[in-house]
Amino acid sequence: MTVALGQDAPAPARLRPGDLAGLASVGLRTRKPRAALSALGIAIGTAAIVAVLGLAGSSQAGLLAEISRLGTNLLTVTNGTTLTGQPAELPAAAPAMIGQLPGVTAVQYTATVGGASVYRSPLVPSIDTDGLTVAASSLGLPAAAGTSVAQGRYLNAATAGEPVAVLGAEAAQLMGIDRIWPGERIWVGGMWFYLVGVLNPATLAPQIDTSVLVGFPAAERYLGLDGHPSEIYVRTVNTPAATTAVDNLLAAQANPQYPYEVTVSQPSAALTAQADAAGAFNTLFLGLGAVALLVGAVGVANIMIISVLERRQEIGLRRALGATKGQIRTQFLAEAILLALAGGAAGDIAGAAATAAYAHAKGWAIVIPPEAWAGGLGAALLIGALAGLLPAIRAARLSPTQALWSL
Repeated sequence: MTVALGQDAPAPARLRPGDLAGLASVGLRTRKPRAALSALGIAIGTAAIVAVLGLAGSSQAGLLAEISRLGTNLLTVTNGTTLTGQPAELPAAAPAMIGQLPGVTAVQYTATVGGASVYRSPLVPSIDTDGLTVAASSLGLPAAAGTSVAQGRYLNAATAGEPVAVLGAEAAQLMGIDRIWPGERIWVGGMWFYLVGVLNPATLAPQIDTSVLVGFPAAERYLGLDGHPSEIYVRTVNTPAATTAVDNLLAAQANPQYPYEVTVSQPSAALTAQADAAGAFNTLFLGLGAVALLVGAVGVANIMIISVLERRQEIGLRRALGATKGQIRTQFLAEAILLALAGGAAGDIAGAAATAAYAHAKGWAIVIPPEAWAGGLGAALLIGALAGLLPAIRAARLSPTQALWSL
Protein backbone atom coordinates (compact mmCIF):
# COMPACT_ATOMS: atom_id res chain seq x y z
CA MET A 1 0.00 0.00 0.00
CA THR A 2 1.50 3.25 -1.05
CA VAL A 3 1.03 6.33 1.07
CA ALA A 4 1.31 9.67 -0.65
CA LEU A 5 3.38 12.04 1.37
CA GLY A 6 3.73 15.82 1.15
CA GLN A 7 0.22 16.42 -0.13
CA ASP A 8 -0.85 20.10 0.08
CA ALA A 9 -3.20 21.03 2.93
CA PRO A 10 -6.72 21.87 1.80
CA ALA A 11 -7.31 25.53 1.06
CA PRO A 12 -9.16 27.36 3.83
CA ALA A 13 -12.84 28.00 3.23
CA ARG A 14 -13.66 31.42 1.86
CA LEU A 15 -15.55 33.82 4.16
CA ARG A 16 -18.59 34.94 2.22
CA PRO A 17 -20.13 38.41 2.83
CA GLY A 18 -23.19 36.89 4.48
CA ASP A 19 -21.04 34.78 6.81
CA LEU A 20 -18.88 37.82 7.60
CA ALA A 21 -21.93 39.92 8.47
CA GLY A 22 -23.22 37.18 10.75
CA LEU A 23 -19.88 36.83 12.51
CA ALA A 24 -19.51 40.59 12.88
CA SER A 25 -22.93 40.93 14.48
CA VAL A 26 -22.35 38.17 17.05
CA GLY A 27 -20.24 40.32 19.32
CA LEU A 28 -22.69 43.19 19.13
CA ARG A 29 -25.80 41.09 19.69
CA THR A 30 -24.35 39.33 22.72
CA ARG A 31 -23.18 42.59 24.35
CA LYS A 32 -26.05 44.96 23.48
CA PRO A 33 -25.79 47.53 26.33
CA ARG A 34 -22.06 48.00 25.89
CA ALA A 35 -22.36 48.19 22.11
CA ALA A 36 -25.16 50.76 22.39
CA LEU A 37 -23.12 52.98 24.69
CA SER A 38 -20.12 52.75 22.39
CA ALA A 39 -22.23 53.67 19.37
CA LEU A 40 -23.76 56.61 21.25
CA GLY A 41 -20.69 58.79 20.75
CA ILE A 42 -20.74 58.11 17.01
CA ALA A 43 -24.49 58.84 16.94
CA ILE A 44 -24.10 62.17 18.75
CA GLY A 45 -21.33 63.33 16.45
CA THR A 46 -23.19 62.28 13.31
CA ALA A 47 -26.43 63.87 14.55
CA ALA A 48 -24.57 67.13 15.20
CA ILE A 49 -23.15 67.16 11.67
CA VAL A 50 -26.51 66.40 10.04
CA ALA A 51 -28.40 68.89 12.23
CA VAL A 52 -25.91 71.71 11.70
CA LEU A 53 -25.85 71.33 7.92
CA GLY A 54 -29.59 70.67 7.77
CA LEU A 55 -30.55 73.69 9.89
CA ALA A 56 -28.16 75.90 7.96
CA GLY A 57 -29.64 74.75 4.66
CA SER A 58 -33.22 75.08 5.91
CA SER A 59 -32.72 78.56 7.36
CA GLN A 60 -30.97 79.73 4.22
CA ALA A 61 -33.76 78.31 2.06
CA GLY A 62 -36.36 79.98 4.27
CA LEU A 63 -34.63 83.35 4.09
CA LEU A 64 -34.13 83.15 0.34
CA ALA A 65 -37.77 82.15 -0.10
CA GLU A 66 -38.81 85.18 1.96
CA ILE A 67 -36.58 87.42 -0.13
CA SER A 68 -38.06 85.96 -3.31
CA ARG A 69 -41.59 86.53 -1.99
CA LEU A 70 -40.88 90.12 -1.02
CA GLY A 71 -38.97 90.82 -4.22
CA THR A 72 -35.46 92.00 -4.94
CA ASN A 73 -36.64 95.18 -6.65
CA LEU A 74 -36.79 97.39 -3.55
CA LEU A 75 -34.28 100.22 -3.24
CA THR A 76 -34.02 102.65 -0.35
CA VAL A 77 -32.76 106.22 -0.43
CA THR A 78 -31.66 107.83 2.85
CA ASN A 79 -30.06 111.10 3.79
CA GLY A 80 -26.31 110.75 4.26
CA THR A 81 -23.84 113.29 5.63
CA THR A 82 -22.37 116.51 4.30
CA LEU A 83 -18.68 117.13 3.65
CA THR A 84 -18.40 118.51 7.17
CA GLY A 85 -19.89 115.37 8.70
CA GLN A 86 -23.27 116.88 9.52
CA PRO A 87 -26.53 115.02 8.71
CA ALA A 88 -27.69 115.90 5.22
CA GLU A 89 -31.27 116.60 4.20
CA LEU A 90 -33.16 115.15 1.27
CA PRO A 91 -35.08 117.70 -0.83
CA ALA A 92 -38.81 117.76 -0.20
CA ALA A 93 -39.32 117.14 -3.92
CA ALA A 94 -37.07 114.04 -3.97
CA PRO A 95 -39.92 111.45 -4.04
CA ALA A 96 -41.60 113.20 -6.99
CA MET A 97 -38.32 113.45 -8.89
CA ILE A 98 -37.51 109.79 -8.29
CA GLY A 99 -40.95 108.80 -9.56
CA GLN A 100 -40.02 110.21 -12.98
CA LEU A 101 -37.21 107.70 -13.51
CA PRO A 102 -37.83 104.99 -16.15
CA GLY A 103 -38.41 101.63 -14.51
CA VAL A 104 -39.75 103.01 -11.21
CA THR A 105 -43.17 101.59 -10.34
CA ALA A 106 -43.77 102.96 -6.83
CA VAL A 107 -42.27 105.60 -4.52
CA GLN A 108 -43.19 105.90 -0.84
CA TYR A 109 -41.36 107.71 1.94
CA THR A 110 -41.05 108.44 5.64
CA ALA A 111 -39.57 111.26 7.71
CA THR A 112 -38.25 110.84 11.23
CA VAL A 113 -39.82 113.32 13.63
CA GLY A 114 -36.92 114.47 15.82
CA GLY A 115 -37.61 115.24 19.45
CA ALA A 116 -40.97 113.45 19.53
CA SER A 117 -41.22 110.57 21.98
CA VAL A 118 -43.99 108.02 22.30
CA TYR A 119 -45.44 106.41 25.43
CA ARG A 120 -48.40 104.26 26.34
CA SER A 121 -49.65 107.10 28.54
CA PRO A 122 -48.31 110.41 29.94
CA LEU A 123 -47.77 108.64 33.29
CA VAL A 124 -44.87 106.59 31.88
CA PRO A 125 -41.44 108.01 32.93
CA SER A 126 -39.88 110.03 30.13
CA ILE A 127 -36.73 107.86 30.06
CA ASP A 128 -38.73 104.71 29.17
CA THR A 129 -38.89 105.30 25.42
CA ASP A 130 -38.09 101.66 24.50
CA GLY A 131 -36.08 103.01 21.56
CA LEU A 132 -39.22 103.78 19.56
CA THR A 133 -39.22 106.51 16.92
CA VAL A 134 -42.00 108.65 15.51
CA ALA A 135 -42.07 108.91 11.72
CA ALA A 136 -44.35 110.58 9.23
CA SER A 137 -45.42 108.26 6.43
CA SER A 138 -46.89 108.46 2.98
CA LEU A 139 -50.13 106.56 2.49
CA GLY A 140 -48.89 103.64 0.37
CA LEU A 141 -45.91 102.70 2.53
CA PRO A 142 -46.83 99.08 3.53
CA ALA A 143 -47.03 97.72 -0.01
CA ALA A 144 -43.81 99.44 -1.10
CA ALA A 145 -41.87 98.33 1.98
CA GLY A 146 -43.04 94.72 1.72
CA THR A 147 -45.36 94.57 4.72
CA SER A 148 -49.08 94.67 5.40
CA VAL A 149 -51.61 95.59 8.06
CA ALA A 150 -51.99 92.94 10.76
CA GLN A 151 -54.85 94.64 12.60
CA GLY A 152 -57.07 97.61 11.92
CA ARG A 153 -56.24 99.75 8.90
CA TYR A 154 -53.49 101.99 7.62
CA LEU A 155 -53.44 105.74 7.25
CA ASN A 156 -55.62 107.19 4.49
CA ALA A 157 -56.54 110.58 3.10
CA ALA A 158 -59.10 111.12 5.87
CA THR A 159 -56.80 110.25 8.80
CA ALA A 160 -53.43 111.53 7.51
CA GLY A 161 -54.09 115.05 8.83
CA GLU A 162 -55.54 113.94 12.16
CA PRO A 163 -53.83 112.78 15.38
CA VAL A 164 -53.92 109.16 14.27
CA ALA A 165 -51.09 106.61 14.44
CA VAL A 166 -50.17 103.14 13.22
CA LEU A 167 -47.68 100.96 15.10
CA GLY A 168 -44.89 98.87 13.64
CA ALA A 169 -44.85 95.20 14.70
CA GLU A 170 -42.10 95.53 17.30
CA ALA A 171 -43.40 98.87 18.55
CA ALA A 172 -46.76 97.27 19.31
CA GLN A 173 -45.05 94.42 21.14
CA LEU A 174 -42.88 96.75 23.23
CA MET A 175 -45.88 98.84 24.20
CA GLY A 176 -47.90 95.76 25.16
CA ILE A 177 -50.59 96.32 22.53
CA ASP A 178 -51.82 93.08 20.98
CA ARG A 179 -55.05 94.37 19.43
CA ILE A 180 -56.71 97.64 18.49
CA TRP A 181 -59.66 98.65 20.65
CA PRO A 182 -62.08 101.42 19.62
CA GLY A 183 -60.87 104.72 21.00
CA GLU A 184 -57.45 103.40 22.06
CA ARG A 185 -54.83 106.15 22.37
CA ILE A 186 -51.10 106.59 22.91
CA TRP A 187 -49.10 109.63 24.03
CA VAL A 188 -47.05 111.00 21.12
CA GLY A 189 -45.05 114.23 21.25
CA GLY A 190 -46.97 115.55 24.26
CA MET A 191 -50.49 114.83 22.99
CA TRP A 192 -52.91 111.96 22.45
CA PHE A 193 -52.93 110.10 19.14
CA TYR A 194 -55.60 107.52 18.32
CA LEU A 195 -54.44 104.07 17.21
CA VAL A 196 -56.00 102.69 14.05
CA GLY A 197 -53.68 99.82 13.06
CA VAL A 198 -50.69 97.55 13.64
CA LEU A 199 -48.36 96.36 10.87
CA ASN A 200 -46.88 92.93 10.25
CA PRO A 201 -43.07 92.63 10.51
CA ALA A 202 -41.26 94.37 7.64
CA THR A 203 -38.41 92.03 6.71
CA LEU A 204 -36.88 94.37 4.13
CA ALA A 205 -37.40 97.51 6.23
CA PRO A 206 -36.86 96.61 9.91
CA GLN A 207 -36.72 100.28 10.88
CA ILE A 208 -40.48 100.42 10.31
CA ASP A 209 -41.01 97.74 12.98
CA THR A 210 -39.89 100.10 15.77
CA SER A 211 -41.72 103.14 14.43
CA VAL A 212 -44.95 104.89 15.31
CA LEU A 213 -46.27 106.12 11.96
CA VAL A 214 -48.41 109.22 11.49
CA GLY A 215 -49.48 111.13 8.40
CA PHE A 216 -47.30 113.89 6.96
CA PRO A 217 -49.98 116.61 7.41
CA ALA A 218 -50.50 115.54 11.04
CA ALA A 219 -46.75 115.48 11.70
CA GLU A 220 -46.38 118.99 10.28
CA ARG A 221 -49.40 120.32 12.18
CA TYR A 222 -48.91 118.72 15.59
CA LEU A 223 -45.25 117.61 15.80
CA GLY A 224 -43.37 120.37 13.95
CA LEU A 225 -42.07 118.32 11.00
CA ASP A 226 -40.45 120.41 8.26
CA GLY A 227 -41.72 118.17 5.45
CA HIS A 228 -38.36 116.76 4.26
CA PRO A 229 -38.29 112.95 3.87
CA SER A 230 -35.53 110.97 5.55
CA GLU A 231 -36.04 107.61 3.83
CA ILE A 232 -37.57 106.84 0.44
CA TYR A 233 -38.71 103.37 -0.64
CA VAL A 234 -38.48 102.78 -4.39
CA ARG A 235 -39.96 99.81 -6.23
CA THR A 236 -38.71 99.11 -9.73
CA VAL A 237 -39.67 96.77 -12.55
CA ASN A 238 -38.89 93.33 -11.14
CA THR A 239 -35.86 92.54 -13.29
CA PRO A 240 -32.21 92.76 -12.23
CA ALA A 241 -31.36 95.00 -15.19
CA ALA A 242 -34.10 97.51 -14.38
CA THR A 243 -33.21 97.56 -10.67
CA THR A 244 -29.53 98.12 -11.46
CA ALA A 245 -30.33 100.91 -13.92
CA VAL A 246 -32.48 102.74 -11.37
CA ASP A 247 -29.91 102.14 -8.64
CA ASN A 248 -27.24 103.89 -10.70
CA LEU A 249 -29.42 107.01 -11.14
CA LEU A 250 -31.09 107.33 -7.76
CA ALA A 251 -28.56 109.47 -5.93
CA ALA A 252 -28.36 112.09 -8.66
CA GLN A 253 -32.12 112.07 -9.17
CA ALA A 254 -32.93 112.42 -5.46
CA ASN A 255 -30.54 115.30 -4.88
CA PRO A 256 -29.11 116.68 -8.15
CA GLN A 257 -27.11 119.38 -6.37
CA TYR A 258 -25.45 117.13 -3.79
CA PRO A 259 -25.69 113.49 -4.94
CA TYR A 260 -22.82 112.49 -2.64
CA GLU A 261 -25.06 113.32 0.33
CA VAL A 262 -27.47 110.52 -0.62
CA THR A 263 -27.15 106.87 0.45
CA VAL A 264 -28.73 104.23 -1.79
CA SER A 265 -29.06 100.59 -0.74
CA GLN A 266 -30.82 97.39 -1.74
CA PRO A 267 -32.24 95.66 1.37
CA SER A 268 -32.58 92.27 -0.34
CA ALA A 269 -28.85 92.25 -1.08
CA ALA A 270 -28.11 92.65 2.62
CA LEU A 271 -30.44 89.78 3.47
CA THR A 272 -28.86 87.59 0.81
CA ALA A 273 -25.44 88.34 2.31
CA GLN A 274 -26.89 87.46 5.71
CA ALA A 275 -28.04 84.10 4.35
CA ASP A 276 -24.57 83.45 2.98
CA ALA A 277 -22.90 84.54 6.22
CA ALA A 278 -25.14 82.27 8.30
CA GLY A 279 -22.92 79.34 7.29
CA ALA A 280 -19.90 80.99 8.87
CA PHE A 281 -20.90 79.63 12.28
CA ASN A 282 -21.26 76.11 10.93
CA THR A 283 -17.53 75.47 11.30
CA LEU A 284 -17.75 75.81 15.07
CA PHE A 285 -20.61 73.33 15.41
CA LEU A 286 -19.06 70.96 12.90
CA GLY A 287 -15.93 71.05 15.05
CA LEU A 288 -18.00 70.07 18.09
CA GLY A 289 -19.49 67.23 16.04
CA ALA A 290 -15.99 66.11 15.07
CA VAL A 291 -14.98 66.06 18.76
CA ALA A 292 -18.00 63.87 19.52
CA LEU A 293 -17.00 61.55 16.67
CA LEU A 294 -13.48 61.36 18.07
CA VAL A 295 -14.85 60.42 21.49
CA GLY A 296 -17.02 57.82 19.78
CA ALA A 297 -13.98 56.43 17.98
CA VAL A 298 -12.18 56.01 21.30
CA GLY A 299 -15.22 54.18 22.65
CA VAL A 300 -15.33 51.85 19.65
CA ALA A 301 -11.62 51.12 19.93
CA ASN A 302 -12.00 50.44 23.64
CA ILE A 303 -14.85 48.00 23.26
CA MET A 304 -13.08 46.17 20.45
CA ILE A 305 -9.89 45.72 22.51
CA ILE A 306 -11.96 44.41 25.41
CA SER A 307 -13.84 42.17 23.00
CA VAL A 308 -10.58 40.65 21.76
CA LEU A 309 -9.49 39.92 25.33
CA GLU A 310 -12.84 38.41 26.30
CA ARG A 311 -13.11 36.29 23.15
CA ARG A 312 -9.66 34.70 23.11
CA GLN A 313 -11.23 31.25 23.40
CA GLU A 314 -13.41 31.92 20.36
CA ILE A 315 -10.41 33.18 18.40
CA GLY A 316 -8.28 30.17 19.39
CA LEU A 317 -11.04 27.71 18.53
CA ARG A 318 -11.63 29.29 15.12
CA ARG A 319 -7.90 29.28 14.38
CA ALA A 320 -7.70 25.62 15.40
CA LEU A 321 -10.56 24.80 13.06
CA GLY A 322 -8.75 26.39 10.11
CA ALA A 323 -9.58 30.12 10.16
CA THR A 324 -6.73 32.22 8.81
CA LYS A 325 -5.27 35.32 10.34
CA GLY A 326 -6.83 37.37 7.56
CA GLN A 327 -10.30 36.00 8.35
CA ILE A 328 -9.93 36.79 12.04
CA ARG A 329 -8.68 40.28 11.20
CA THR A 330 -11.54 40.83 8.77
CA GLN A 331 -14.10 39.62 11.31
CA PHE A 332 -13.11 42.07 14.04
CA LEU A 333 -12.60 44.93 11.60
CA ALA A 334 -16.09 44.31 10.18
CA GLU A 335 -17.49 44.25 13.71
CA ALA A 336 -16.00 47.68 14.46
CA ILE A 337 -17.28 49.09 11.17
CA LEU A 338 -20.76 47.64 11.80
CA LEU A 339 -20.82 49.20 15.26
CA ALA A 340 -19.81 52.61 13.89
CA LEU A 341 -22.30 52.40 11.02
CA ALA A 342 -25.09 51.60 13.47
CA GLY A 343 -24.19 54.71 15.43
CA GLY A 344 -23.91 56.74 12.22
CA ALA A 345 -27.33 55.61 11.00
CA ALA A 346 -28.91 56.44 14.35
CA GLY A 347 -27.20 59.84 14.28
CA ASP A 348 -28.47 60.52 10.75
CA ILE A 349 -32.03 59.77 11.81
CA ALA A 350 -31.76 61.89 14.97
CA GLY A 351 -30.18 64.82 13.11
CA ALA A 352 -32.78 64.69 10.34
CA ALA A 353 -35.60 64.55 12.91
CA ALA A 354 -34.20 67.54 14.80
CA THR A 355 -33.85 69.50 11.55
CA ALA A 356 -37.38 68.65 10.45
CA ALA A 357 -38.90 69.60 13.82
CA TYR A 358 -37.11 72.94 14.04
CA ALA A 359 -37.69 73.85 10.39
CA HIS A 360 -41.38 73.00 10.71
CA ALA A 361 -41.68 75.17 13.82
CA LYS A 362 -40.07 78.08 11.96
CA GLY A 363 -42.10 77.54 8.80
CA TRP A 364 -39.02 76.81 6.69
CA ALA A 365 -38.66 74.28 3.95
CA ILE A 366 -36.95 71.14 5.28
CA VAL A 367 -33.57 70.93 3.57
CA ILE A 368 -31.10 68.19 4.47
CA PRO A 369 -28.17 68.35 2.04
CA PRO A 370 -27.02 64.95 0.71
CA GLU A 371 -23.52 65.70 1.92
CA ALA A 372 -24.90 65.95 5.47
CA TRP A 373 -26.23 62.41 5.87
CA ALA A 374 -23.74 60.90 3.41
CA GLY A 375 -20.89 62.69 5.16
CA GLY A 376 -22.13 61.46 8.52
CA LEU A 377 -22.22 57.87 7.38
CA GLY A 378 -18.87 58.24 5.61
CA ALA A 379 -17.27 59.67 8.74
CA ALA A 380 -18.73 56.85 10.83
CA LEU A 381 -17.40 54.27 8.36
CA LEU A 382 -13.92 55.80 8.40
CA ILE A 383 -13.87 56.09 12.18
CA GLY A 384 -15.05 52.51 12.59
CA ALA A 385 -12.32 51.25 10.28
CA LEU A 386 -9.59 53.25 12.02
CA ALA A 387 -10.81 52.43 15.52
CA GLY A 388 -11.12 48.71 14.77
CA LEU A 389 -7.87 48.28 12.87
CA LEU A 390 -5.52 47.85 15.86
CA PRO A 391 -7.82 45.45 17.78
CA ALA A 392 -8.33 43.41 14.58
CA ILE A 393 -4.57 43.13 14.08
CA ARG A 394 -4.11 42.08 17.71
CA ALA A 395 -6.81 39.43 17.34
CA ALA A 396 -5.18 38.06 14.18
CA ARG A 397 -1.78 37.83 15.84
CA LEU A 398 -3.10 35.89 18.81
CA SER A 399 -1.57 32.39 18.90
CA PRO A 400 -4.14 29.54 18.84
CA THR A 401 -2.23 27.74 21.59
CA GLN A 402 -2.25 30.79 23.88
CA ALA A 403 -5.86 31.48 23.08
CA LEU A 404 -6.95 27.94 23.91
CA TRP A 405 -4.81 27.80 27.07
CA SER A 406 -7.59 29.50 29.08
CA LEU A 407 -10.24 26.95 28.05
